Amino acid sequence: QVQLVESGGGLVQPGESLRLSCAASTNIFRTYAMGWYRQAPGKERELVATFTLGGSTNYGDSVKGRFTISRDTARNTVYLQMNSLKPEDTAVYYCRAYRTGPYAYWGQGTQVTVSS
Repeated sequence: QVQLVESGGGLVQPGESLRLSCAASTNIFRTYAMGWYRQAPGKERELVATFTLGGSTNYGDSVKGRFTISRDTARNTVYLQMNSLKPEDTAVYYCRAYRTGPYAYWGQGTQVTVSS
């Protein structure tokens, strides 16, 4: 069983930055891809960024050029650096670990609010 714990959310003003962290209970990066997703009130959960097993990264169109996903294998932690935040980035952000087959784990989520 993999446990994921997100942290780093909060209230910021437009244009500011935040860094989210997702700590995994075990060293899973060799077998699981990692991703960040978000869900705003009344909207479906959407992809923000992923870090594949091969080490490549992918981003949702709305965050390209502003957000960066990275990982620290020694700490079993995935990060999401969010710059130039906009009010439309307001959402609950979730971490996900997944691999081929019915193997996927979600964290509990962390709230990000961008407001002046």
